[in-house]
Amino acid sequence: MRLAGRAQAAIDILTEILERHRPASEALKDWGKAHRFAGSTDRHAIGTLVYDSLRRRNSLGARMGDGRPRALVLAALHDCWNASVVDIAALAGEAHGPGALTDSETQTLARAIPDDLSVAVKGDVPEWLVPSFERAFGERAVEEGAAIASRAPIDLRVNTLKATRQQVLEALARFGAVEGPLSPQCVRIAAPGHDTRNANVEAETAHGLGWYELQDAASQVAALLSGAAPGETVADICAGAGGKTLALAAMMRNQGKLVAHDVDRFRLRPIFERLTRAGVTNCEVISAQDQGKLDAAGPFDCVVIDAPCSGSGSWRRKPDAKWRLTQKQLDQRLKDQRQVLEKGFNLVKPGGRLTYITCSVLPEENTDQVRAFLSRHAEMKIIPYKDQWTRTIGGEAPLSADGAADTLLLTPAQHDTDGFFVAVMQRG
Repeated sequence: MRLAGRAQAAIDILTEILERHRPASEALKDWGKAHRFAGSTDRHAIGTLVYDSLRRRNSLGARMGDGRPRALVLAALHDCWNASVVDIAALAGEAHGPGALTDSETQTLARAIPDDLSVAVKGDVPEWLVPSFERAFGERAVEEGAAIASRAPIDLRVNTLKATRQQVLEALARFGAVEGPLSPQCVRIAAPGHDTRNANVEAETAHGLGWYELQDAASQVAALLSGAAPGETVADICAGAGGKTLALAAMMRNQGKLVAHDVDRFRLRPIFERLTRAGVTNCEVISAQDQGKLDAAGPFDCVVIDAPCSGSGSWRRKPDAKWRLTQKQLDQRLKDQRQVLEKGFNLVKPGGRLTYITCSVLPEENTDQVRAFLSRHAEMKIIPYKDQWTRTIGGEAPLSADGAADTLLLTPAQHDTDGFFVAVMQRG
């Protein structure tokens, strides 16, 4: 396909997403099934154009004075893909393309973007969440929002039960793999451009051998800060598909007792194959239907809560979720977080640690939740994250993006990771 056809395909898919409220992944998948003539390079380019348009939906719409799919795609070609107005006008008029540019479109594409735009526009943050971003980041709200609207790299966690970081770097050298930030087990492959296909790292032999798993550097840090150690009893009570469970097992070197649990059996289902591939032998999976079995397995030295949340820290990877989130959904997540924190409290033994994690940058889900939890349980004390970093990772800990001294917020703008929050607490 030529770029003109790809642009029109992106417009059609964005129409499905924005006007029919469909998840981007589903709309892209269905388009691919209905247009089997499109090769993998075409699908990658179209998907990238769709996601770029969604990541910067506010600023692109403001450029055009129009937030409809056609306007967003034209603006994304200019602002994200660096296509000139002349080039866009040429492709728009080609067969199977989006049609000739209007005089208004030509003028808006050529003009400079004003500086006096709102935080919501410049930072590509939903308007209703601007107060939360400003409370978390102050004057850096635009910078943080814009970083969350960028493309994300591919991060891998080396499975130290089976491989070293050097082995994984050598196995993935042709993809330009390098050491990633913050985590000693992180390997990073740069975010692909619109004309460069994604590295299919899960198709590699090294992945089949269990040498690594996809996991953002910040998520790796969150697992490391739990301090799970060989010989301990550890519970991952929001295990999902098992990303952090696998990291905890490697930290424990398969020694001790590890329990993985989730209330959603569908999210938990992939964990079994992943545990086998990774060579994990100390993990028991407890399903949603066996809550009593989870209670009986405790109390634990370490309880890890990767809480259900808005996912605002991972909007680089799922930009359509940014615009689908509602106050009602956030309120439900806050309720879920309170409930799972209480569950974790009931499972951790005196002297044990409770690690609360979200992939969110919103203070309502992070510092506010921890503060409220500590007010309910005087026997729980926060462990300053810098102290925990020294014990578990070593070296100098980074500054928290929200300026907090006891809890850690990692962000794309300040740490080159997804947005992740970590609070480690100890029961007296």
